[in-house]
Amino acid sequence: MRVGIEGQRLFRPNKHGMDMVALELIRNLQQIDHDNEYVIFVRPDEDDRVLTESRNFRIVRLDGGSYPLWEQYALPRAARKEGCEILHCTSNTAPLFTGIPLVVTLHDIIYLESGYLRILNWSGTPYQKFGNAYRKLIVPKIVRKSRKIITVSRFERQRISSFFGMNGDARLVSVYNGVSDHFHPVADPAERARIKSKYRLPDEFFFFLGNTDPKKNTAGVVKAYSLFIRSTGSSIRLVMPDYDRADLDRIIDGIGDPELRDRISLTGYIANTDLPAIYSQCSAFLYPSLRESFGIPILEAMACGAPVVTSNTSSMPEVAGEAASLADPSDPEQIARHMELIVTDTGYRNRLISLGFQQSARFSWRSMAREILHIYHEIKEQTPTTTS
Repeated sequence: MRVGIEGQRLFRPNKHGMDMVALELIRNLQQIDHDNEYVIFVRPDEDDRVLTESRNFRIVRLDGGSYPLWEQYALPRAARKEGCEILHCTSNTAPLFTGIPLVVTLHDIIYLESGYLRILNWSGTPYQKFGNAYRKLIVPKIVRKSRKIITVSRFERQRISSFFGMNGDARLVSVYNGVSDHFHPVADPAERARIKSKYRLPDEFFFFLGNTDPKKNTAGVVKAYSLFIRSTGSSIRLVMPDYDRADLDRIIDGIGDPELRDRISLTGYIANTDLPAIYSQCSAFLYPSLRESFGIPILEAMACGAPVVTSNTSSMPEVAGEAASLADPSDPEQIARHMELIVTDTGYRNRLISLGFQQSARFSWRSMAREILHIYHEIKEQTPTTTS
């Protein structure tokens, strides 16, 4: 069979979670499947060439304008032209009219939930609001049209099932994400020093992957860090990548703790391949999101030997198991207490690290690729020789 895989943003330099999931799927399919043909559709205006063609994997650089135009018009036309028998769209949305059996990875439906919408309307950026409006329009229709809907946790499968009334619908399946092979403890002093210099890391720091998405709970983490400092008098700093200084200043002003300006380090975007050395050096990794469908960074940090503070809500207990310190993300005081426990109780810290290695080892991109390849075969077997 010939499978088309949407990877519109795979070649952009600053990749994020969904991009990395699609990239690992394709890389692992290249390793395990030498029989079927694959066409990977990417944008032509990005140049981080993280994929190479092989005998049965071809990359098509596809023009098409903005994201919606590219997805709704350029992608289905190209997939039909290439003779694709299945089209797998990897990032929550898909074209409405394809003429090809459709597989969609629906990472989450957070953008359809009333609580998130209230937060987004209050604090979201114009780009986030536009993206949310597009998904609200497209996703319900795509759910009805798809041959298979893949999501990333049992928690999210239940949320999608309840929201769309899909109880018992065999089209909806959960397939866990994995951990990339380069996530492991970095002990080499030269590499640790290189990364420390590159991102101007302090000697001791908490690491937090905050951004402007309301679900990431950036204001809550900054408040928890303020409470931690006041309680302990610690010199441990907070390191945050890819965050605007003006936005951070507004959060600090709201907290009323101006001294935080000198205690929080903003690194800018961090390359995925540099993350292991940062995880390996942090005092703890903070991931107390308000809502997640999976939470890949939880496992990445664990695989590198970092103790993790994450949330006791949504998918995070499912992914972290007993290997993380679970806090109520809406309670900054509780987050702060978990931070303090990790840095003051050596036995507790070491237990989390040990359990973290075991927990992260349970998740594999290779297993994910095998499960999805099985889905492709299942759809092919169920599809008539000719399709409309």
